[in-house]
Amino acid sequence: MKKLNGTSIDRIIEMAWEDRTTFEAIEFQFGLKEQEVINLMRSEMKLSSFKMWRKRVQGRKTKHEKLRNFEKGRFKCSRQKSISNNNIAKR
Repeated sequence: MKKLNGTSIDRIIEMAWEDRTTFEAIEFQFGLKEQEVINLMRSEMKLSSFKMWRKRVQGRKTKHEKLRNFEKGRFKCSRQKSISNNNIAKR
């Protein structure tokens, strides 16, 4: 596993807890494979928190790109406002 600073570790943990962030996205951004993320979570979290996280993500389709039901693009909530030129669109 590569050397990570505290900010990167915090972000990886945050991304791992998010339901819609895939392990592939974490690997793309930080270079950690799924097993390395699991090992990081195990070493950085309390045992009870780690077990709760593993139970939650094990087999979860949204954590693996290959198991998702859409091919391309990103998830976007229908209630999300459109953004143009970095300004939130007016109502």
